[in-house]
Amino acid sequence: MTTYIALLRGINVGGKNIIKMANLKRMFEEMGLSEVQTYIQSGNVLFKSNEKEEILRKHIEYKIGKTFGFSVAVVLRTAEELKRIICNCPFSDEEISEAESSSEGERLYVALLLNSPSQENVESLNSYRSKSDDFWIRGREVYLLFSKSIRNSKLANNLQKLDVPMTIRNWKSINKLAELAKSMEC
Repeated sequence: MTTYIALLRGINVGGKNIIKMANLKRMFEEMGLSEVQTYIQSGNVLFKSNEKEEILRKHIEYKIGKTFGFSVAVVLRTAEELKRIICNCPFSDEEISEAESSSEGERLYVALLLNSPSQENVESLNSYRSKSDDFWIRGREVYLLFSKSIRNSKLANNLQKLDVPMTIRNWKSINKLAELAKSMEC
């Protein structure tokens, strides 16, 4: 069985698309998925399944719509993919430390995309790269480093120019999800 992490976009943010994690967990279990667990309120669900990613993703999105009454984009990654995301961080420890020293909050994030963006769309994002906002795209991930705040970042506010459904998690959450996923594989 494959250990998957479902990352839901835009739930429990600003009083919109509210889903209690206990109800979300129950929905995943009712779908026949095993060893289901949730992590924090932003819509992270770990589980095991033999299904392929695309079929699974569509089924989860359908069930969320049917169960909770609104549609949500779901991005899936396997435990192995999360491990690779962490190992492939393109920013050096020095760059991260420098950003930490001037940051107003979290500084390292990963945008997890449904598919890889087109080269044309990647190029449209390049104009938002700056000394305080940097990014690297590796396949279906966009690594983001902010020296100030993600909230006021022109780069963060223009990620939709990639024209690919995505959800963003901070580096601490990515590492915690990888740790939880690893413990499920033992």
